Amino acid sequence: MIKVIAIAVWVCAATLGAVFYSFQAAGQSGVGEKPKPMLGGLDYVKTDVISVPLIRDSKIGGYFLAKLVYTVEPEQIKKLSIPAEALITDQVYGYLYSNPQIDFTKKATIDLDAFRAAIRDTVNARVGATLVHEVLIDQVNFLSKDEIRDNWLRHRQDSATAPETAKPAEADAPPAH
Repeated sequence: MIKVIAIAVWVCAATLGAVFYSFQAAGQSGVGEKPKPMLGGLDYVKTDVISVPLIRDSKIGGYFLAKLVYTVEPEQIKKLSIPAEALITDQVYGYLYSNPQIDFTKKATIDLDAFRAAIRDTVNARVGATLVHEVLIDQVNFLSKDEIRDNWLRHRQDSATAPETAKPAEADAPPAH
């Protein structure tokens, strides 16, 4: 009986020693190290489509449409008291209205690198910390007022000329007995 108890104590001690050793070895090998910046640890957050009306000569000339992706540190974004997407949207509006020289009908006047950098820098300056590391463009479009009207008219005509749903035809053959 004493032999059985001694073996049980020895097995428990050996198991506890092995578990303790494995935790010590795992801690020294670097498990759980903080990931390096830009190689992990950043969250990629997508915005909804941002639609900015562009006003020229007191008239709407068209709509700037953008879908952006920005990289943020999760700890920093949790500290915000307002949603980050609201900040990004506000900065897109501010950038486009403060730079009226940008003409979206001419591709040569559009500098996407300056646009991305301006959005990043103004958001970080407004927050007072490095919140946004990089702004990526998922989608960017410009629709003139004429293009929108043409698309709307085309869609309206297509829906008006669409054939009504056909009613199932009754069988001409007499019913089988």
